[in-house]
Amino acid sequence: PRVLVNRTRTPQQALDATGRKQYTDRDVVTAMPRGEGDEVEVIFFKLGRFINDINLGEEYEFRGLKPADPFSLAAVNEADPVLADECPNGTHWQDADGRWCYAAFSRWSGVREVSVNRCGSGWVVGWWFAGLRK
Repeated sequence: PRVLVNRTRTPQQALDATGRKQYTDRDVVTAMPRGEGDEVEVIFFKLGRFINDINLGEEYEFRGLKPADPFSLAAVNEADPVLADECPNGTHWQDADGRWCYAAFSRWSGVREVSVNRCGSGWVVGWWFAGLRK
C-alpha cells in the first residue's frame, strides 16, 4: 500500500501513533532509522519458513527491495490497524554496531502489539516482511 509518513515525529511518537501495546528496547527505538519520503509504497512478501536476518537480506535483494524503514512500517500499521491481525509484519535493520534490530507488528492473544528490539534468533513461520523498492 501507499502511505503518508510523518518523518517529523520522534521514533517514540511514530510507535505511539499506532495505538499498540509496546514491547521495546528504548535504545533501539531511539536509534530507529527514519527513512526518506513523505509518501512511500510498502510492499509485503511472505516466505512461510524460518529465516535468519542474513538470509532475509538476500530475499529482499532477490525481490529488488530494501527493508522498509520502521517509520514507514509504523505508518502502514497506523493507517490500517487490522493489517497485523491477519498479517503479522516486520522489518529489520542493522544498528551502528552491526547488530540486527527489528520492528514487528502483530496481534497476540487478542492484543495488538509492536515489538522493537535487537534480534538474535531470526524470524519464525508466518511473518510478512515489509520492503521498499530500491
